[in-house]
Amino acid sequence: MVKLFDRILEIELPKNQSAFLWGARKTGKSTYLKNRFKNSVYIDFLKTDVLNEYLLRPSLLRERLLVNEKAQAFPVILDEVQKAPGILDEVHWLIENTRMNFILCGSSTRKLIKSQPNLLGGRAWRYEMFPLVWPEFDEYNLLQVLTKGLIPSHYNQSQYERSLKAYCNDYLREEVFNEGLTRNIPAFSRFFESLGYSHGEMTNYANIARDCGVDAKTVKEYYQILIDTLLGYFVLPFKRNQNRQVISKTPKFYLFDVGIAGYLTRKNLTELKGEQFGKAFEHLIFLEINAYRSLNDLDFSINYWRTKTGIEVDYILGDGETAIEVKGKSRIDNKDLKGLKAFAEEYSTNKLILVCNETVPRLVDNFLILPWKIFFEKLWAGEII
Repeated sequence: MVKLFDRILEIELPKNQSAFLWGARKTGKSTYLKNRFKNSVYIDFLKTDVLNEYLLRPSLLRERLLVNEKAQAFPVILDEVQKAPGILDEVHWLIENTRMNFILCGSSTRKLIKSQPNLLGGRAWRYEMFPLVWPEFDEYNLLQVLTKGLIPSHYNQSQYERSLKAYCNDYLREEVFNEGLTRNIPAFSRFFESLGYSHGEMTNYANIARDCGVDAKTVKEYYQILIDTLLGYFVLPFKRNQNRQVISKTPKFYLFDVGIAGYLTRKNLTELKGEQFGKAFEHLIFLEINAYRSLNDLDFSINYWRTKTGIEVDYILGDGETAIEVKGKSRIDNKDLKGLKAFAEEYSTNKLILVCNETVPRLVDNFLILPWKIFFEKLWAGEII
């Protein structure tokens, strides 16, 4: 039986307010919009005949909506809007000259930014749909989450490996090629292979460029493609008031889903321990924090902190308000607190937290050791930041 998830995203639009809804493919944007706005006019540019019609005559949108009563009463939904960037001129006119409001849904900002750099000049709010998050589960199986990932259709499948493979090979590569985002197909394919060893680590553009047979500038562009298509995020180093030799420029990159990352990095998790589990666990904690920030419309930064001698804290939230270290261990000892202790010596921090696989929370001096379930509960309750 397919599990249906009640998504926690809330799109509440005042009169005359429009919005963008962004998110990677298969995160559930279209399903959410069809269920949430059942009375709306819905135009899907993923349909070839619909797309071609509006590409040839963008003015059809204006002409049809002006005589459509539903368009006056409910938000008009344009799905996969990045495929028809010219339609934004018509949307802009309708927003300015009528009482219509729109929800523009898409999986890539790249084409829209090139054709409409201001994306309606701030007239549309921004929302993002993520893979599944903690509050959307009745029962949360950590091993299943880390192996299947959190794309809803993948999580529901017994043969999820085939879906992960299809997503990576047919979408991640082909969609980029089909959209004309890059022309060097062999180099971009090699770049995907390089993600296997560089994911979640400090990004060495020169090494990746050498493997791909391109220059470092091109590799930076490849990363930007992944970011523009909502497939990943950079985490930048924390830089405030540096009193010791710390990493200040090199970012880390995380894909948008632990299952996709697991496929590309060839992780084969069978138990909740070991190095592979630790890296996937660290990735999951970042994704949950990132989704919490966006879905609650918060504005804190997420950084990492690392000295040039290798002492590190995984995530620094805000202006150093909260420091979080992630360890995939079921028994934490004093040496696991080394990074948090070093950070605490340099900065005044409200919360020093180690997230782990222990079962009971405890306090060691000023360091709060939290089982991951309790961390998630506290995060979504607003008690972490």
